[in-house]
Amino acid sequence: MNKTTALLLMGSALPAAVAAQGRYNVVYIMTDDHTMQMMSCYDSTLVETPNLDRIARDGVKFVNSYVANSLSGPSRACMLTGKHSHKNGFTNNEHGVFDGSQQTMPKLMQKAGYQTAIIGKWHLVSDPTGFDYWNILPAQGDYYNPTFINMDKTQTREKGYVTNIVTDKSIDWMEHKRDRSKPFILFVHHKACHRAWLPEIKYLHEYEDKTFPVPETFYDHYEGRPAAAAQEMSIDEDMDMVYDVKMYRPGAKTPLTPTYLSMVGRLDTEDRAVYDHFYDSLSTDFYARNLTGNALAEFKYQRYMRDYAKVLKSLDDNVGRLLDYLDASGLSDSTLVVYTSDQGFYMGEHGWFDKRFMYEESLTTPLVMRLPKGLDARGEISEMVQNIDYAPTFLELAGAPIPDDIQGESLVPLLRGEHPRKWRKSIYYHFYEYPAEHMVKRHYGVRDERYKLIHFYNDIDVWELYDLQNDPHELHNLYGQPGTEKVTKRLRKELRKLQEQYDDPIRLQPGM
Repeated sequence: MNKTTALLLMGSALPAAVAAQGRYNVVYIMTDDHTMQMMSCYDSTLVETPNLDRIARDGVKFVNSYVANSLSGPSRACMLTGKHSHKNGFTNNEHGVFDGSQQTMPKLMQKAGYQTAIIGKWHLVSDPTGFDYWNILPAQGDYYNPTFINMDKTQTREKGYVTNIVTDKSIDWMEHKRDRSKPFILFVHHKACHRAWLPEIKYLHEYEDKTFPVPETFYDHYEGRPAAAAQEMSIDEDMDMVYDVKMYRPGAKTPLTPTYLSMVGRLDTEDRAVYDHFYDSLSTDFYARNLTGNALAEFKYQRYMRDYAKVLKSLDDNVGRLLDYLDASGLSDSTLVVYTSDQGFYMGEHGWFDKRFMYEESLTTPLVMRLPKGLDARGEISEMVQNIDYAPTFLELAGAPIPDDIQGESLVPLLRGEHPRKWRKSIYYHFYEYPAEHMVKRHYGVRDERYKLIHFYNDIDVWELYDLQNDPHELHNLYGQPGTEKVTKRLRKELRKLQEQYDDPIRLQPGM
């Protein structure tokens, strides 16, 4: 049975509220590089995110949520199309340009009678298509006094902090620009929490009295994992002292110092004085201490964690503002609110920042949903879901046909509180961007409920096998070890099955 036929057959089972009030609206909030361990409804040990937790409290929290390609642009393309990277054509940021002429979920929502809008980070190079309204950041965008690109291609520099501005624009569109006779889907895409973690000025002093625990894998030596050893995303060795850690002093010459000065140079004179006063005092103290070795690595880690947490605090505030608007405007009962990120991120695990690897911290991504009336699931959802699933979910809620070439699965049964017997038991992953920034090798793999099998390829030919139950930090590569033959054979069979199911041409190359 194809997806369109299945949708028609289950049409009468859609929640009665949909038929009663029209169709659900969708507010899809996506951040950049926000990770599960920095969201207190998943892990309360590092930070508190009360407004993000509010979404989970009033709805559902997915505890097995994964991406198909842990990189910003490709992840967004997977979300928009419901397809893996090799099918939507946007495999990497380095050379990728999203083909806006292809079928996308926003275009299909338009055909179903929805208004579509996107505000904030786009990061797909080509202009947005399938949107009735868009106002986007160029490339990565700026935290301070950011520039936005308007639909007429003009650029406007806005005064303020980017997270606040994206929220202002989103609320303004819902309040003043939309056609209230139609349902809508609004994509609220934040720059936060992307590098280089520049805080809102009012939060400069937040978290300064907190010492974050150093992850137990911070000093990982990568035995038996040559691909992990070859990366260039180490906090100790690769995190820039000025751009990332903000230890600037006149005459500093790190590779990214000019970029850093350009970013903070966007601040107004008064705000720049406050910013400089704060970081200059830290910098003066830092250079007087002459830290080396582990002490220097852990200093960089603490600065990274504090600045990231400050950026996240502004984000959480603004999620609260958006939820309050929906409540006050009477939209909450008819609106699905989705919060997720384009992937996870390393917060010092394995000594790293950034993402890319198929290891858990960047393969997973937070996903919480506040459900409208008629969708009755609450609490944790343990089924394995992936970001290719968002497109068919929104289409089903819109009452729109789901094209057969969409590779994801609608999450609507899970949102009703059902547990389908034939739900997926494994997920497929493929990362392509190498050689490039951070130098993470190309790889693909499969993860099931307990095990993970990864193949690093291209200029390397290395397999890795992990038992996530006994080795949750993925420190011990079991591939080729006696006693693992049976599970390895099963996972290689499952990997090939998924590559055939998703029609990944990598399977046709010799040695793959």
